[in-house]
Amino acid sequence: MRDPLFRRSVAFVCQHSEEGAMGLLINRLSEYRLGDVLAQMNLQSEISKVSEAPVLIGGPVQPELGFVIHSAEYRRAGTMDVDGRIAMTASRQVLQDIGHKQGPEKSLFALGYAGWGPGQLEGELARHDWFSTPEQPNLVFDDDRDKLWEEAMARRTREL
Repeated sequence: MRDPLFRRSVAFVCQHSEEGAMGLLINRLSEYRLGDVLAQMNLQSEISKVSEAPVLIGGPVQPELGFVIHSAEYRRAGTMDVDGRIAMTASRQVLQDIGHKQGPEKSLFALGYAGWGPGQLEGELARHDWFSTPEQPNLVFDDDRDKLWEEAMARRTREL
């Protein structure tokens, strides 16, 4: 991709239908920490590790909105199940729960998202602007953000 935001980016596609697709970039770190976001929202964290968690740049669309990709055992109103193992919640409540040790076991917080119109993502995939890799929770949550692109490329689906 020529756009510098998307160059060497790993996008986790949360939703894909005939109407388009929505995903979050999971290897673009912002200068902020989750503690900064919680403080701005007048929320507190009981866990110092949570306060130091990175805030990701999820994409260029609506960067004022926050999204949490998380393990699927956590459910609230508005939680979108992605595949039975990973879910996404975009609410103040999920952040409050994370800060009070009542949130999901694993999570990533991102500001903004990447969006594609009908057929747009399919076209970009056909031009090899993007490669796909099977979703694996350890790739989403556990891998080193700085090395995530290389790890995703090593696991990408190759055409035969």
